[in-house]
Amino acid sequence: MFYGSIPALITPFLNDKVDYNSFERIINFHLENGSNGLVPCGTTGESPTLAHDEHKKVIEECIRVTDKRLPIIAGTGSNNTEEAIDYTNHAEKVGADAALIVTPYYNKPTQDGLFGHFKKISDKTNIPIIIYNIPGRSIVDMSVSTMSKLAKIDNIVGVKDATNDLFRPVLTKNEVKNDFCYLSGEDGTALAYLAQGGAGCISVTANVAPKLCSMMHLEWRNKNIEKAQEINQNLSALHQALFIESSPGPVKYAASLLGLCEPDTRLPLVSIKDETKAIVKNCLHKLNLI
Repeated sequence: MFYGSIPALITPFLNDKVDYNSFERIINFHLENGSNGLVPCGTTGESPTLAHDEHKKVIEECIRVTDKRLPIIAGTGSNNTEEAIDYTNHAEKVGADAALIVTPYYNKPTQDGLFGHFKKISDKTNIPIIIYNIPGRSIVDMSVSTMSKLAKIDNIVGVKDATNDLFRPVLTKNEVKNDFCYLSGEDGTALAYLAQGGAGCISVTANVAPKLCSMMHLEWRNKNIEKAQEINQNLSALHQALFIESSPGPVKYAASLLGLCEPDTRLPLVSIKDETKAIVKNCLHKLNLI
């Protein structure tokens, strides 16, 4: 269904407004460098700070520019169930291939609450839904049991697993339907996740190293294990550097060095420190990206 390197796209800003010209440049960069799909309006896209009309327009622009050349997994999650339904219905209407829906952050629902949230959204749409499980940001972890119950729903088709628990996909595979799609949400363990049965990675690093990230996945699929491991090793320092400070600050700075956009984030995120910039820049140099 979905596989390989799928960048969780940054949302470029200029003078605190969405910079759609740079966004189109970013999308074309991925089309030219082998990415296997795109995710607009995820965590890396600073979705919590996008106004509703901005959120919807970013998804629309991603679909327009991509023009069916890559699958689009639109970020439509919210800790407000009705808002998530609205975003998901919009994504379906404008032609997204799937919706990425995060576990409700801040509310801290029980497992029954998580089930009810995703069940209600799935009842209101026909678009394929990928559950985004990221306990580090949402403070709630969907259990394997809850995931397996939701996987029985026809249009809940996969998970973006950002738990960094490499036993999780194996345990989940024992409980859910065979065609469930497993995507990692952690660049540093993406290759190991493939070895545990994953199909790909929704990636931060692929924003600035799309060719290397897609090559790693291609080499794995072609059973060139040592080559995949070599690429993974080469990318490891960049994976670390992009999370020295809160993402997407470092990756936006890296994108600015590539001439893709300005490094601007929206409050409460601020510009990264000079020492972080130096580390990020050095990583890009070592990979011959700049």
